Amino acid sequence: MTAQDFDVICRLLREQSGISLEAGKEYLVETRLAPVLYDLKLASIGELIGQLRSHNGLELSRQIVESLVTCETSFFRDTIPFEELQQSVIPDLINRRRAQRRLNIWCAASSTGQEPYSLALLFRERFPELAGWTLTLLASDISRPLLLRARAGLYNQVEAARGLPVPLRAKYFEQQGTDWQLGQTICRMVDFREINLASMWPALPQMDLILVRNVMIYFEVETKKSILAKLARLLTPDGYLLLGGSETTFNLSDAFRRVSSLRSGFYQVSS
Repeated sequence: MTAQDFDVICRLLREQSGISLEAGKEYLVETRLAPVLYDLKLASIGELIGQLRSHNGLELSRQIVESLVTCETSFFRDTIPFEELQQSVIPDLINRRRAQRRLNIWCAASSTGQEPYSLALLFRERFPELAGWTLTLLASDISRPLLLRARAGLYNQVEAARGLPVPLRAKYFEQQGTDWQLGQTICRMVDFREINLASMWPALPQMDLILVRNVMIYFEVETKKSILAKLARLLTPDGYLLLGGSETTFNLSDAFRRVSSLRSGFYQVSS
């Protein structure tokens, strides 16, 4: 891959998804695009770019972007945020919404679905009082293949072992060969939709809890600012925004304040 080829791919990724790749990520691009080259029977990324310019550009550009999107995730990832959700955040929201009996939650950049399914399992196991509530659990991603995998709720041995307690796997999953199938009772709790965070969002309800974890780090500063501004308008005044451990709103948005009583990156709209 030439330096010019790399620049073309980086520009395409930035324009289509808002994700910025810095110099030194050439190996990542080559590795992620190798299956695309194989499927299209192309010998190089230069040939791929030629195909992109000649015909079927829209669908091919989508395929390229989806191949480059990071999809690292696991059940109950990082542990502490889920402990705080269980012990503090969700009980607080239940108390505040007791009259309405409604909660709206959004997991953005949900990849193959482990994060929203972890929330669904948490609700089912720890908060039985929500059974009579209207619970909207939206999960979104830019990648159609990842969304298809997430909706299927089928995980291999490694995925099913990462972060998922054995008792929960035994209770809610069924083994199919070497894979594990999540039961439909939990799958049906999550609504998976295609949303590009860096582009225009569809109409969404006011959210009580929004998880945008470990994705903002891939965006340029202006894209981060734009996303945070939209999140501030979408989040209820007493709702919670959860970012990844290395992410912050500092120097990006004055609309949020960090919840200092919680160890993880929880934020609320500034009053």
